[in-house]
Amino acid sequence: MRSEPILRGPNEEKSLGAFRKVPRTGVIYVMGEATKHGYRPGVDTGEDAWCNLGQGQPETGALPGAPPRCEAVTITGDDQEYAPVAGLWELREAIADFYNRAYRRGMPSRYSAENVSVSGGGRASLTRAAAALGQINLGHFLPDYTAYEELLDVFRLFSPIPILLESERGYAFSVGDLRREIQGRGLGAILTSNPCNPTGKHVRGEELAAWVGTARNLDCTMLFDEFYSHYVYGLGGPAPMESAARYVEDVDQDPVVIFDGLTKNWRYPGWRVTWTVGPREVIDAVASAGSFLDGGGSKPMQRAAVPLLDMEHVRAETAAIQRTFSKKRDLMLEGLRKLGIQVDVAPEGTFYVFGSVADLPPGINDGHSFFRAALEHRVIVVPGEFFDVNPGKRRAHRASRFRHHVRFSFGPGEESLTRALGRLEKMIKSHA
Repeated sequence: MRSEPILRGPNEEKSLGAFRKVPRTGVIYVMGEATKHGYRPGVDTGEDAWCNLGQGQPETGALPGAPPRCEAVTITGDDQEYAPVAGLWELREAIADFYNRAYRRGMPSRYSAENVSVSGGGRASLTRAAAALGQINLGHFLPDYTAYEELLDVFRLFSPIPILLESERGYAFSVGDLRREIQGRGLGAILTSNPCNPTGKHVRGEELAAWVGTARNLDCTMLFDEFYSHYVYGLGGPAPMESAARYVEDVDQDPVVIFDGLTKNWRYPGWRVTWTVGPREVIDAVASAGSFLDGGGSKPMQRAAVPLLDMEHVRAETAAIQRTFSKKRDLMLEGLRKLGIQVDVAPEGTFYVFGSVADLPPGINDGHSFFRAALEHRVIVVPGEFFDVNPGKRRAHRASRFRHHVRFSFGPGEESLTRALGRLEKMIKSHA
């Protein structure tokens, strides 16, 4: 006997059986739409090439003064086997040594390999941590990284609590603000990108030390996404880097968990080698979560990553990043302002500028319309609304505060940025 077909209304999406519709994160959606318009990755030279100011990836080629890029990976016999879920021991040791040398010289409490877990990508490391959280209120800032949205919705033990940052205040958030949110909302943890993706706001120095101290005093775990911690501006010095690891007193007691990897700070996004650093008890928990979530990362790539953690290599790479990306930052800021795009705050970190297009002509004066128009000119950007992290779509019927904002990446090379700004200028003039 045949079953009757299921009838759906005109606005209902069809799903397959037991599966739900899983939304694509903002950047993945953007890249998918660009592909429909003819974009192909890896083709970024020539007058007809696309300008990708959307995807969160730095240029990966040689930079003046940087160490030679790794272009080949040796695979030994036992590399054909699984890597340990928590990562190769020698890589975990190298990561711990890097943090101790960079941020903890002279401090009695030091990180060891047991304070490190290695994952196959940034989202994997964050997902492991989310899966290991208990029944707590988890604070997250608005705006912040687009991929947090589904991450905060898929695990049901904790309750995501939004914390609003105001553009009028330059997205600043004081230690007093932090204390009030933790105590007033009963937060057990806070997830934040630092420097912030998309605004570039950076909690640093004495302010970051006070954040860590507040977390310690109030027993609120700080989950610091530090994937852009080598892209920091205005700190001085030849190769400035900043991490919450500098302000931890006891590496096994302070409630501070750090996420980083080769993706941005070493400019090897395709390697998918990332890590979590924190108290041993936390590392045990996230490694256990990894055993059923992803099973561990690539063994050959982890082995090849070990020499990249050498301090001399890191400082040379970071110095080269600073020289190149500081120049591109200035180019992007000046170019966007000339186009009439309002920048709430110049980025103190990352390689993004978060700007408002509200003052542009009708038809391109909100994030989505600007994005759509830019695709016609072979330029990719990300509508700001995607960074209004909204797990569970609890604010589905309210207009986003960032509907007029757009995120522009200065990750690509300088030639691509200059070409993109020229195309956007023509686009805006055509709507005037």
